[in-house]
Amino acid sequence: MKAWQWIAMAIALAVLASLPWWGSDVTVQFAINALLLAVLAQGWNIIGGYTGYASFGNSVFYGLGSYGVAIAMVQWHLPFAVGLLFGVALAVAFALLLGVPVLRLRGHYFAIATLALAGVMAAIVSNIPLAGQNIGLVLPPLNDDRLFYGLALGLMLVSTAVVWWLTRSRFGFGLIAIRENEDGAAVMGVNTTLYKVLAFTLSGVLSSLAGGIHAYWITFLDPESAFDIGLNVKMIIMAVFGGAGTVLGPVIGAFTLSAISEWLSSEVTSIATLFFGVVIIAAVVLMPHGLMDLARRARLGTLTWRYLGENVRANKL
Repeated sequence: MKAWQWIAMAIALAVLASLPWWGSDVTVQFAINALLLAVLAQGWNIIGGYTGYASFGNSVFYGLGSYGVAIAMVQWHLPFAVGLLFGVALAVAFALLLGVPVLRLRGHYFAIATLALAGVMAAIVSNIPLAGQNIGLVLPPLNDDRLFYGLALGLMLVSTAVVWWLTRSRFGFGLIAIRENEDGAAVMGVNTTLYKVLAFTLSGVLSSLAGGIHAYWITFLDPESAFDIGLNVKMIIMAVFGGAGTVLGPVIGAFTLSAISEWLSSEVTSIATLFFGVVIIAAVVLMPHGLMDLARRARLGTLTWRYLGENVRANKL
């Protein structure tokens, strides 16, 4: 990175760190939600962007993290921190138990298999009295947005640091090799099964932590909201929009799309969803490699209308 990029990043971090002291309550709440979405996008980025497995099961990890906190605090009267650890333990156990059989599938077979996981988990939790069944659980309220903002910001920084580490570690290189050519990676000596399971687990840990923080923040949880497949679609869109397989792409995508969604909801509420869908479709068609690739081409002077036209033709439009 160049000097000006480090300076820009430092300024951005300073603004984010000081936001609770100068921003309005609405702005802080928006930022908490955007930061947690950025964490989810980074979590998906590990398994989807670096490993090349388009997982629709990360919402299961999010739900397990949420229920870990809720059960620990409501049913067992344990501290929030213990609930976070319990949620992580549930996510790790789930990833290790189902990771091996599910990750043997590839392509759309893997996507379909993980897509079913959220619905299965929601049905299971709906029949567990400890989890409140269909009624859900109400957590003890804590009206402290500054605390939740700090937790969300810290987790976002940790998740980004993890992804940055992947770009410089042997483990990360192994994941990229799997993404590019899994059979070739196996021939080169990469234990593809182990690497994929570890990536799935690491992705699940980040997602479960985000779910635990969000559950305590909103103080209510039920199976439908905890295992919402729409949330998984949202984290994928944000990672791809910003640039899957990059360090900052998912964060930029999460903040950009969150801001667009918020603005559309407040300014054109009746057709906000339609406009949001158009923005996403246009982005995927014109810049399928995300904002980070667009910025890289602009910096190198290779961003032209021809590039956008080639993307349109590649998508057969």
